[in-house]
Amino acid sequence: MDEVMKVIKERRSIRSFRPDPVPKELLDRIAEAGLYAASGRGKQAPKIIVVTDKELRDCISDENRRIGGWEEGFDPFYGAPAILVVIVPEDIPTGIYDGSLTLGNMMLEARELGLGSIWIHRAKEEFEGRLGQELLRKAGIEGGYTGIGHLAVGYQDCEDPAAPERLPDRVYYL
Repeated sequence: MDEVMKVIKERRSIRSFRPDPVPKELLDRIAEAGLYAASGRGKQAPKIIVVTDKELRDCISDENRRIGGWEEGFDPFYGAPAILVVIVPEDIPTGIYDGSLTLGNMMLEARELGLGSIWIHRAKEEFEGRLGQELLRKAGIEGGYTGIGHLAVGYQDCEDPAAPERLPDRVYYL
């Protein structure tokens, strides 16, 4: 099996992370993989905000928990020490698709680097509110942006979950 297909087949969503920080060099490589995702009309519109500051990470986690309706104390990022938030300008018609490809590339690169990751939703709601505006301000990003998703990344503190069987009748040739 070629290496790309191997990584695709072995990647899993990880829901238990060690608190150990992820070196910046590895986060840079994950972000770079996202920057090479295909994008509508080649606009390269998605932006990636890498959050490693624990206080800010915990603030984002708490807002995400609140939006998701979980009880206080639950961490929707499962203890991952780094979060890569993907956003796109509001006026890009293919933004959701472009940002999704960005997240997909980053998940595969995280796996290739021996790190666990999981895509966490609710970035859209975060960037519609105060916290999203604060993150944009802190990053020095101007304009209106839509949150696409978060990639929680870290060293996994669990075995890989088993791969579910692939469902039949999902590919059709005409």
